Amino acid sequence: MRQATIPADPNPVTIDLDRTALVVIDMQRDFLEPGGFGAALGNDVSKLARAVGPIAALLAFARTNGLLVVHTREGHRPDLADAPPLKVERGDPALRIGACGPMGRILVRGEPGHDIIPELAPAPGEPVVDKPGKGAFYETDLALILGNRRIETLIVCGVTTEVCVHTTVREANDRGFRCLVPGDACASYFDEFHAVGLRMIAAQGGIFGFVTTTGDITAAL
Repeated sequence: MRQATIPADPNPVTIDLDRTALVVIDMQRDFLEPGGFGAALGNDVSKLARAVGPIAALLAFARTNGLLVVHTREGHRPDLADAPPLKVERGDPALRIGACGPMGRILVRGEPGHDIIPELAPAPGEPVVDKPGKGAFYETDLALILGNRRIETLIVCGVTTEVCVHTTVREANDRGFRCLVPGDACASYFDEFHAVGLRMIAAQGGIFGFVTTTGDITAAL
């Protein structure tokens, strides 16, 4: 057993490295790159870029130390059969899921904008989970992947803090996983949502998980 104790809020967490996985949430071109879906909605995508360096460090660490790495992408079938009408019909028709954007059809699997940014591209053998919703467990095989590897602890990072990261952490908590969230490896278009999202995770004795930093994780492990 390879154990490590990681400083975190609200308290330090001791984990077994052989039962720990790094889950990287939705680091996709449509969300992070200029000209993508996120930018088209009027968001400052440079705010999401803050998480790229820390996530790269976590990936390098996980790969060197043999941790399971799982990547997720939010997106839908080309026929949109898995996209609820209320999700598709939200907002400007020109910017809806399935509409043609500068990186292909918005949030559609197989389109250029659906891809993970090159800086954080999955390595051979790393599972990529395509999810139709905000949470990584909803209508996916993530739980099966983690169960087959007897994973107990998840290091969850990515974008956006208050939406897909938060939803995934909540889903994982309900399924009995311990979640560590390195705040510097998460990001949001809205600074206040990022800050409050992290506070909510660690509130009331770690109601959803434990908030830490990339540096604390890599130093402890």
